[in-house]
Amino acid sequence: MIRPIRKMYQFFVDKPLKKAEILNQRYQVLDYIGTGSYGIVYLCRDLNTNENKIIKQLRPSKRNNTNEVKLFYDEIYIIENLEHERMPMFYEAFSERGQYFYVMGYIDGVNLQDEIFLNKKTFREKEALLFIDELIKLVEYLHKTDVYHLDLRIPNIIVKNNEPYLIDFGLAKQVKQNQTPAKVKGKSIEEWKLQDYYDVGDILLYLLYTTYSPKTKKALPWTEELSLKKETVILLKRLLRIDKPYSSIESILRDLYAALESFRE
Repeated sequence: MIRPIRKMYQFFVDKPLKKAEILNQRYQVLDYIGTGSYGIVYLCRDLNTNENKIIKQLRPSKRNNTNEVKLFYDEIYIIENLEHERMPMFYEAFSERGQYFYVMGYIDGVNLQDEIFLNKKTFREKEALLFIDELIKLVEYLHKTDVYHLDLRIPNIIVKNNEPYLIDFGLAKQVKQNQTPAKVKGKSIEEWKLQDYYDVGDILLYLLYTTYSPKTKKALPWTEELSLKKETVILLKRLLRIDKPYSSIESILRDLYAALESFRE
């Protein structure tokens, strides 16, 4: 009974800000983008610079929960320390009327989910592998900075100039200096790493299915529905943990490049 009550409470409390509302005496709300597990996201105009910015607000239903506020600031800490041109640029955090916000740069691209389902963008096998090559390098950067995204999905990827940009670090975790490398809150670093690898495999599968036309109404495993190079099958099976999981980015890239090389034969 508690869950329905919580949902109802969130429905009434977590209402997006109105368009044209001004935040921090500087940011004018242009549009509501969406609501996630922890935050509400807006497209805003920076009245000082006349640039578009993205503002994320901690859901009002969570602002009185100390742990939820801490998680929100953990996300801010991660984004503030990212130094990659294809990840959000952090500008500032602020609180106003008891609400918590932070400001990021606006990435002028198209959400990968919209590209596939609304714009009907398709990826042939080689194109999908090249896209994943760029994506896995973003994951490599994160892992080298001890950050694990843990929510790599097509809605959390922006496509700009045919390249992936990573967004939404709401579920991301970072191993800080005062944390033991073996386990953090019951989860091992290895589990976090494998989760990101698995998610990359799931995204690759999504891309490959964009050119698939079913020949029968019967649902079959992807290994039977998709006609792929054997090298791509090897890559996918290991990413998705059907076969021995990968232990490093280097081993993933080795098989990925073998799959790409097979198109030259």
